[in-house]
Order: sequence, then C-alpha cells, then structure tokens
Amino acid sequence: MAPDLFCVEDRTVVVTGGLGQLGRQFSLALVEGGARVAVLDVLVNEQQVFARFGEACRHDNLLFLPVNVAHRPSIEAALLQVVNRWGVPHALINNAALDSPPDAPAEENGPFETYPDSSWDKVMEINAKGAFLCCQVIGGRMAEAGRGSIINIGSIYGLVSPDQRIYRYRHDAGAPFFKPVSYSVSKSALLSLTRYLATYWAARNVRVNTLVFAGVYNNQSEEFLASYCSRVPLGRMARADEYNGAVVFLVSDASSYMTGSTMVMDGGWTAW
Repeated sequence: MAPDLFCVEDRTVVVTGGLGQLGRQFSLALVEGGARVAVLDVLVNEQQVFARFGEACRHDNLLFLPVNVAHRPSIEAALLQVVNRWGVPHALINNAALDSPPDAPAEENGPFETYPDSSWDKVMEINAKGAFLCCQVIGGRMAEAGRGSIINIGSIYGLVSPDQRIYRYRHDAGAPFFKPVSYSVSKSALLSLTRYLATYWAARNVRVNTLVFAGVYNNQSEEFLASYCSRVPLGRMARADEYNGAVVFLVSDASSYMTGSTMVMDGGWTAW
C-alpha cells in the first residue's frame, strides 16, 4: 500500500494562538490525524481550555501552555516543556494575532490620520515580532534538528489593501469604520519573513510557507455579512474548519518540496 502523503502521525506541532477560533480547529485536526500538539496562548487556564476544547482537552496528545509570543523567555520556557515531553517539534504554526474587528472601540477603527501609534505598536508586537521570536526560538531548534515546517498564518489584507467599501454600512449608520493599517502591514511582514527564512534554513531542511486566509464566519452582523460576501466570488465567508486541510498539507510530507511560498485560500477574493 502506498504511504499516506498527508500523514501527520507522531509529529509534534506547536500552534500559537491555539485557543482562538482557527487555532482550535488546527489543533483538533492535527490531533485527529495522530499528531501531538502544543497549544500556546497568552491566557491558559482550565476553564478557558474546557470552554474551547470540551472533553477533547483531556486528549494525551494535547498540551496547553501559557505563552506571551512577544516575550522570548516565555517562548523558551514553553519550548523546554514541549521538548521534555515529546522532543523537538516538527512544525510551528504562527497563528497568534491581534486584529480590530468591526465592533472594536472607535479609536481603533478611525481614520488613518488619527490611528493611535500605541495600537500600531500593540498589533505589530504580536503579529510581526511574535512570529519573528517564535521562529527564532522554535524554528531555530528545528533547524538544529535538521527538519521542520513553519507555517505563517497570513491574510488577504497582507496581499491586497482592505476594501474599505465593505464597511460603508457603518458610515451610513453614523459610525465610520476603517480597517486599521497595522493589521495589513503586520500580515505583509509575514510574507517577507517567510521568504527570508525559507532561503536561510533551506540547507537545514526547514520549510517555511505562508497561508493566506480570508474572513471566517463568526456570527458577524447581517449588515457586515451582506457587504463582505458580495465581494467574495464564492459568495460567503469561510467556515472555521475549511483551512484545516491546508494546514495538514503543510505539516505533512505532501508539501516536502514547497518552501518560500504563499498559499492563498480566500474564496476568490484576490482574483478580482
């Protein structure tokens, strides 16, 4: 029988932002495939973990660790626990990120000219610096081991500018909204980080790729959904589980000749 190219059995994967909507999906999909998953998030406690994962949180192949991805010693402490339990990770998914959703405070979503530099710093610290530090610490350890896959979770807004017109309904209602600049710039930074590390670690057999996603349905308002989905060729937002296959692909040997690439899954958003 031919080997399963998409097999992730017995692989150790680190997922940052693992308690989030997508992080949870990635973690459960990988565990279902036989992988061991270290779920990293800034606030990890028993109540939160159970609320997000239910009974699955007791799976032997799930490890939940509190980590501040913008603080190198915090990442190093988590990596030590992962290595002591399962050995050097085989994959790192840089999923932790901050965004300003449509219901964020007004000062977060105002015009570019008045966007707070403190908000810029906060988003860049997690989205860009956090991925950089995790690559240094965890990716560096994988490079020492001579193998690994790093998956940077990007966004369509790192490839193209946000279409501010989809938020016009907010303006019409008297509450102007602009998708903030920091999210776009931070996600663009991941594309360059990916290409840099793909070439830097190629000889060490560490592959580095970016997954570019569009919006995910999460009980958004009807007004937002109507405006957003009219911009998507497939006519809808993604389901939370629709990106799992791409993650499994990049963790597995099915993507063994893929590095430095940008893999786009956006319902056709960037095709227009």
